[in-house]
Amino acid sequence: MARKKRKEIFLENIEVLRAGAKGISIGKTDEGKTVLIQDAVPGDLVNVSVFKKKSSYMEGKAVEILRPSPHRVTPRCIHFGVCGGCKWQNLSYDAQLKFKQDEVENNLLRIGKFENLEITPILGSPEEYYYRNKLEFTFSNSRWLTLDEIRNTDETYDRNALGFHIPGQWSKVLDIKECHLQKEPMNAIRLEARRFANENGYDFFDLRNQDGFLRTLMIRSNQKGEFMVLVQFFREETEKREAFLENLKSKFPEIVSLLYAINPKGNDSIYDLDIQTYSGQDFIMEEMEDLQFKIGPKSFYQTNPAQAYELYKITRDFAGLKGDETVYDLYTGTGTIAQFVSKKAKKVVGVEAVQEAIDAANENALRNGIDNCTFYCGDMKDIFTDEFITQNGHPDVIITDPPRDGMHKNVVETILKIHPERVVYVSCNSATQARDLELMKSHYEIKKVQPVDMFPQTHHVENVVLLERIH
Repeated sequence: MARKKRKEIFLENIEVLRAGAKGISIGKTDEGKTVLIQDAVPGDLVNVSVFKKKSSYMEGKAVEILRPSPHRVTPRCIHFGVCGGCKWQNLSYDAQLKFKQDEVENNLLRIGKFENLEITPILGSPEEYYYRNKLEFTFSNSRWLTLDEIRNTDETYDRNALGFHIPGQWSKVLDIKECHLQKEPMNAIRLEARRFANENGYDFFDLRNQDGFLRTLMIRSNQKGEFMVLVQFFREETEKREAFLENLKSKFPEIVSLLYAINPKGNDSIYDLDIQTYSGQDFIMEEMEDLQFKIGPKSFYQTNPAQAYELYKITRDFAGLKGDETVYDLYTGTGTIAQFVSKKAKKVVGVEAVQEAIDAANENALRNGIDNCTFYCGDMKDIFTDEFITQNGHPDVIITDPPRDGMHKNVVETILKIHPERVVYVSCNSATQARDLELMKSHYEIKKVQPVDMFPQTHHVENVVLLERIH
């Protein structure tokens, strides 16, 4: 039996009222039903084609802009709208900051149920573009084609690509001509890698059939303008691999760390790969005040280092350290925050679940001559025992910087049980942060809130909250 074709729903004259989660904008129908709208910005008046209808809301895409928003600007990138990385490039930076501030305030009010909070204006990034220190690109023999290319059946197109995955299309890769997120020679390195591979007949990876020679290209940089490049090959073909790497080495003296890995696995993750050094060293160094951090190919480091420095200064300021405190740094990663505040504390205890990160934290502390930081590897919800507190001392201040999911409820309960004088909560997701803060409001009062924009042209926002114990 033939399936009944679903009737298309078309909404006219929808005013886009505000920004929603994940770069989606929000409007309402005349009947008051919420509409989640792609490809629109707050202030637009649009016609919308609906592709999902629920009882309480609809989802759709703006197909015609009847009246552009005063916040709308011309995107800088030729790939905008397809790439999916910088979803807010069509929104002025002032407007981006306003909507990020609104998101933090709305989450604290709606999820955390905090009213009449004094929230400091968001700290914008001085660099609106070229702020990232790491990008990863995929080699693919199945380039994403434009509608014009698909319709033009008379032409034969080069299907090789070196770029980003199309959102929701894991096997399709957009061939990137120019990206505005990382400083040069990032674009030049990527374009040269693609040129050399194409001209020498190298196989770009087939994501569906899991075959090919070239898999991925990762480019990292530090604030001194030094670059690390890591190339993943699907199989070892020594002569071809060395020719490819030698070409990059000879063309770009900025590459001080040229690495490679042979990866025959079903995924591109590097954490279980054996990374080899082709030339230079197997790391680059980053500096923050008088601290140095060694960054390897598997290391986590904040991707906007200049703004990370501002975030850490706010965190240290909120901690209000006098020099005699014991500080716990939860989800410490490679110990950057722990070491950053260590000069102002008597003792810092960092906890992190990833052993490689703890190894890097210990190595960096040794390099920086820091002897009052102790790092432990373990699951946060399991490691907090009475024995652990007895061994390391009762914390006066807890700094916590969890992943997007927020803190496990057991961790929240332990913080309430330990009951330190102050808690500084750094978050990359103000929704889960507000959820956790609501659980703590019987024991703590919010004293300061400072949003920080780490990722211009995207909807992401960091937020730092100072909690003080209610006596």
